[in-house]
Amino acid sequence: MKRVGILTGREFTFPESIIRSINEKGNGEVVAEMVTVGGIRLDEQKKYDVIIDRISHEVPYYRATLKRMALEGTYVINNPFWWSADDKFFNYCLAAKLGVAIPKTVLLPQQDYIPDITSESLRNLEFPLDWEGIVNYVGFPAFLKPFDGGGWKNVSKIHSLEHLWYEYNQSGKLCMTLQEGIEFDQFVRCYCVGQEKVLIMPYDPTKPYLSGMQYVNVEDYLSPELHARVEADVRTICRALGYDLNTVEFAIKDGIPYAIDFMNPAPDAELASVGEYNHNWIVNALTEFVFNKLETGFEMPEYRWTALLSPPQKVETQPTNAAKPKAEKAAKVTAPKASKTTKKAAEKKPQSKNAGAK
Repeated sequence: MKRVGILTGREFTFPESIIRSINEKGNGEVVAEMVTVGGIRLDEQKKYDVIIDRISHEVPYYRATLKRMALEGTYVINNPFWWSADDKFFNYCLAAKLGVAIPKTVLLPQQDYIPDITSESLRNLEFPLDWEGIVNYVGFPAFLKPFDGGGWKNVSKIHSLEHLWYEYNQSGKLCMTLQEGIEFDQFVRCYCVGQEKVLIMPYDPTKPYLSGMQYVNVEDYLSPELHARVEADVRTICRALGYDLNTVEFAIKDGIPYAIDFMNPAPDAELASVGEYNHNWIVNALTEFVFNKLETGFEMPEYRWTALLSPPQKVETQPTNAAKPKAEKAAKVTAPKASKTTKKAAEKKPQSKNAGAK
């Protein structure tokens, strides 16, 4: 008998649906259940053939447990080793190299640091930051968001340099990115399962969560050419990152789909949020993927950093139509006031530099 475990958090309908779907299809030969773990021993034996992970990104104990289980041959959706190493800024850089359209993006140093970080710790940082160069490159509107966050947490839409400084000052120890805001004509959120199956969902990110208005059912929402390009870009991204379950979001402007978010290895699938059709699609697609894996088997990964990324393979790509840069007159700007850490550094050693802003 094969066993499939579901590791989940506050969601209810998706875990219940996927357990029911797998058990019905498994007919007693494949059994799905909620994972139960306690103190994990060093010599813990294999209990599950597959685990669907929905929560370890928020619970370090779960992440460490999944890594231990993976060493015994459990196939984890998604790979806990790569998920631990991944971040959104790397995603953007990789996707751009693969020919996917990405908005102009800048990685920013943290505004604040843990107490043990001193002026000597920050000698390699430019201070003050070239804020004028940054905003001239990205433009406004822009989005300030964590380089490895999710769920629209700590995300701000920025309209001016002063607004950027204000929000940046509130970011604390988070490492942030500033990304060009695409004033989109259309917006889609795409499920991808097994790096192959894609569902393109018309989506309105301006509507409140659980309002019932985020996911809109519109037939022929994208032209056939644009639909094909979005599908190809989704597969390109997920194959390169190695995610078996993911969502990719595109802001579409002037016929160009800009990938703005695609590190979602535990994507929302709750019935009340995504709607019945989308919920059923992801449950059925993931069920089929799990059974295919159990039938065909899976190779144990090499636990080396060079093996974290998927091996080179032929992927579908579309030529990138780069957005034309906007002719914007550069505004004369001044750097924000230095943070406490920076002030101390400047007083002690004038050559020491920090990225903080107050």
